[in-house]
Amino acid sequence: MQDEQQENRPSVAQRIRRIVAGTRLVVPLATLALALLIALAVGIALVGGHGQQAALQRVLLLSLVAALAAFLVVLYGLRARLVLPLARLEDSVSRVCAGEPGATLALRDTGVLDHMVRDLDSLNEELSELYEDMDARVSRHTTRLAQKTASLKILYDVAASINQAQDLEQLLLRFLRVLKEMVNGVAATVRLEQPDGTLRVVGSIGVNNEVLREREMLPLSLCLCGKALSPGDVACDNPAMFCVKQLRRVMFADSEIETVSVPLDYHDELLGMYTVHVHKPGISGREDIMELLQTVGSHLGMAVAKQRSDFEARRLSIMEERTTLAHELHDSLAQTLASLRFQVRLLEDLLQQGSGGDTASKDVQRLRAGLDEAHTELRELLNSFRAPVDERGLVSALEKLVDRFGRETGIHVLFQNECREPHLSSNEEMQMLRVAQECLANIRKHARAHTVRVMLSCRGNGIYSLLVEDDGIGFEDAAKRGRPGEHIGLSIMEERARRLGGTLRIESEMGEGTRVELTYQPQPQPRSRGAERRWII
Repeated sequence: MQDEQQENRPSVAQRIRRIVAGTRLVVPLATLALALLIALAVGIALVGGHGQQAALQRVLLLSLVAALAAFLVVLYGLRARLVLPLARLEDSVSRVCAGEPGATLALRDTGVLDHMVRDLDSLNEELSELYEDMDARVSRHTTRLAQKTASLKILYDVAASINQAQDLEQLLLRFLRVLKEMVNGVAATVRLEQPDGTLRVVGSIGVNNEVLREREMLPLSLCLCGKALSPGDVACDNPAMFCVKQLRRVMFADSEIETVSVPLDYHDELLGMYTVHVHKPGISGREDIMELLQTVGSHLGMAVAKQRSDFEARRLSIMEERTTLAHELHDSLAQTLASLRFQVRLLEDLLQQGSGGDTASKDVQRLRAGLDEAHTELRELLNSFRAPVDERGLVSALEKLVDRFGRETGIHVLFQNECREPHLSSNEEMQMLRVAQECLANIRKHARAHTVRVMLSCRGNGIYSLLVEDDGIGFEDAAKRGRPGEHIGLSIMEERARRLGGTLRIESEMGEGTRVELTYQPQPQPRSRGAERRWII
């Protein structure tokens, strides 16, 4: 485009002709020149007289010659000192308007237009500076816009990565490279806080591993190799380049490298640290970059806190399951085994005395019955803690539980379902199923019942009810647990009801059976259709 404009731009000669034509002096000047030439020719023709007339003719002729010479000098001066500089000035102005740098530098011998040329040159310099400043501003704004676009992409990637299930250290290492490239760093490290308060190195880019290990043990700002004798002692009295040549390791001098620390925090708690080494002057004066780094650190700190929270939740869940398992083992199988140990000790005493054959036979029968009971309890525990998958939900799991209980005990069991489709979470349905298991286990061991009814109902106000009742022997007071070993599982059921957030009501009288009812109102929460259910039956 610029070459095409240069081709279409008129030359200096063309500009001179246009300026002269624009003055409308060509015809008068030509007429004047013609008149002088005619007068000169006439004067030359008349020369030849004598005396005073001849002298007058010679003076007139010389005057005509002088006038013609003066006319030519004036004409040349006008062209050289006015028309030509004016044409050059017009050409320079057109070049300035076209944005060519240094367009007025070639103007020389501008004659009467010299002051105007100097003013134009000053104006051209100001315009050039303005153009350069504008270009620099546009470049800076373009760079800032590109950085903000990249920043938004980084923040989007961070937010999306937090919601995805992936390894935390892999996530931190991924954004370690992103942050290093974003600030044009020469090296970077990422650390996570440990329970003892120290920072463990997760990974690094551009730093020697041995330097990292030494710096991890004793990080110092005096020397990045991390060696010191005691606080206040300078361990590195040589410049960094000396260390690089002698130890062949990457060292960074404080005079050349700036360290930028990005904390990974959540709710004002430091969970880790990104450290990026950049060339000075660095980015400490860039508020936008520092704000972006702080935002990224906060988001990644949230990811670290979420991972630790999930780990703690899993740990607490495992502890609860272990507590429940220990409770059930203690209240069921452990008591039976303790009784068997006592009976074995009595049998050993009788056998050592060599008497009591009938008594020993009865003890053997009691031991056999106790072993059968322990075996039955062990089978119940194994059935309680295995986890088959039932995609059909709570109703199907209760039907299986009731059917198996009836087949194993011979007790007539009725199951009533008054809920079309229970809208409960997997954990809620599992806890309700556990309560039903405990009720049936107690009925098997203590109730001596002939008929059992299990009913699941849904009330209009969103309250769910699980009822288990029998016609067994019952007990006096549900609030009094009686002798050790009686009413096994009641405390476990109450614990499950509290964990669920529901209410457990136990009613019983001697000879009138027992009635156990669990009521629960779930909190409204979104549930995905077809969610996976795992029942423990």
